[in-house]
Amino acid sequence: MSREHRAALRTERVGPPRALVPLAVVAVLFLVLPLVALLVRAPWADLGTILGQPAVAESLGLSLLSAGSATVLCIILGIPLAWCLVALSDAGHDAWHRVIRAFVLVPLVLPPVVGGVALLLLLGRRGLLGAPLAEVAGVTIPFTTVAVVIAQTFVALPFLVMAVEGALAGADRRLDDAAATLGASRWYTFRRVTVPLVAPGIVAGAVLAFARALGEFGATITFAGSLPGVTRTMPITAYLAMQNDPDAAIALSLLLMLVSIVILVALRGRWVGGSAS
Repeated sequence: MSREHRAALRTERVGPPRALVPLAVVAVLFLVLPLVALLVRAPWADLGTILGQPAVAESLGLSLLSAGSATVLCIILGIPLAWCLVALSDAGHDAWHRVIRAFVLVPLVLPPVVGGVALLLLLGRRGLLGAPLAEVAGVTIPFTTVAVVIAQTFVALPFLVMAVEGALAGADRRLDDAAATLGASRWYTFRRVTVPLVAPGIVAGAVLAFARALGEFGATITFAGSLPGVTRTMPITAYLAMQNDPDAAIALSLLLMLVSIVILVALRGRWVGGSAS
């Protein structure tokens, strides 16, 4: 659709009732004013010193490492899952598609603490898988950095899957058919045709998954705890700092907000613009 066509459609659309405008303004203020308060109260003069403290730098490094690892896991697991969801839909298995997709979406609506409890019951020392894993291999996952990555992957995976599924559903599947006609195997077609076609969706999903993983708190503190240098990520550090060092909590919150803004700018036109310009 051309810009002229979109502009013409905008001029023809009827605006909202005037009575709704004040409510819309209140909604915008409700979302914006907390961020404004954060900016106003930020300790700008001491920001560098606060963020340079060993504990803060340690939690920042751990957060970046764990969120990056969780994003890689989301890509490895999410792309095949998204592809299978689209394949089920194309094959007419709508019931299976709806059931699996519902499970994929559960972490989006599940309270993060509940997700942490569920992971603990699965992978804890007395968990369904954790108990035999500890007895046979002597491996315990909770309260380790691995537990942080697992918790972040659990809450971030739906973002990757939904982004890639949408990209796959909107891709021109005739190119896959053409590759198959020319004798390409399914694996070759997937690697050399399908993945490049949906690369923008993969990138968008990966960025969203990274942002969600970086900001994860509830599942992480429940499943991984708050061990300095091991499981204490930036959100946990900010939460603990509010009790005795509010300036540090504000500085960390400001940093996390900056990351969110950068991600929104990077995804402009895909998830926050309606349509690409």
